[in-house]
Amino acid sequence: MTYHLAGDSTVAPMKPGEEPMSGWGEALAQRVDAPVRNLAFGGATTESFLASGSWDRLIAEVKPGDTVVIQFGHNDQKHPELLAARGGYTERLRRFVAETRQYGATAVLCTSCERRWFADGRVVPTHGDYPNAVRDLARELDAPLIDLTVFTTWLYEDLGDEGSAKLLSHYAPGETSAWPDGLVDDTHFRWEGAQRIAAFVARSLRAVERKDGDGAPRGGTLVS
Repeated sequence: MTYHLAGDSTVAPMKPGEEPMSGWGEALAQRVDAPVRNLAFGGATTESFLASGSWDRLIAEVKPGDTVVIQFGHNDQKHPELLAARGGYTERLRRFVAETRQYGATAVLCTSCERRWFADGRVVPTHGDYPNAVRDLARELDAPLIDLTVFTTWLYEDLGDEGSAKLLSHYAPGETSAWPDGLVDDTHFRWEGAQRIAAFVARSLRAVERKDGDGAPRGGTLVS
C-alpha cells in the first residue's frame, strides 16, 4: 500500500534551500508504515493540479488498496469564478475521488489547514465556505474526511498566539539562508509545525483504515 498526496504548499515537500519551511506531507513518511508519494506543490489549485499533469502522474501509479489524500483550497479560493466552493472546486474534487475509486484505491478528502490569524485570542476563519463544501462533499460521496481546518484552529488556539507562532514560518534575521532578512508567514509551516500536522494526519488515516477493516460505513467520516 502507498499513500499518494495531492495538494498545495501546506502539503508539499520541503524545497532545497528553504529549510525549515515544509508542508506536512514531508513529515508523513515518519509517521506511517507505508511509502508516501508526495506530488503536492506550492500554489496548486484543483485546476492547476490537473492542468500541470500532476494528477495524471499521480493516478497512473495508484494501485488497488492504496490511499490518495487530497487537500486543496488555499489557492482555489483566489479564483472564485472558476473554482467556486460549490462549483469548480468541488467538481474537480469529485473527479479526483471518482478516478481514485476506479483504480480500487481509497480517496481521503481534507479541509485546508487554517491560517494562523488571531483576533482577541481566537483564530479568524479565512477559507469562507470552502471547508464546509468539502465536508458536504465527503458526506455526499461517502468518503473519509480529515478536518484539518478544525484541527489546526484548535491547535493554534490551544497553544495561543505566541506558542503557535513556533509552528509557522517565523524566522529571525539570519536564522535561515532562504530569508536572510527574516520572515513572518502565518500560512506555511516550519518543520516543527509540519511534524505536528503529519502526526494528526497519520492518526486519522489509521482511524479511517480501522473503519474500513471493520466494515463500518465511511460516509463523511469526520476525523478531527
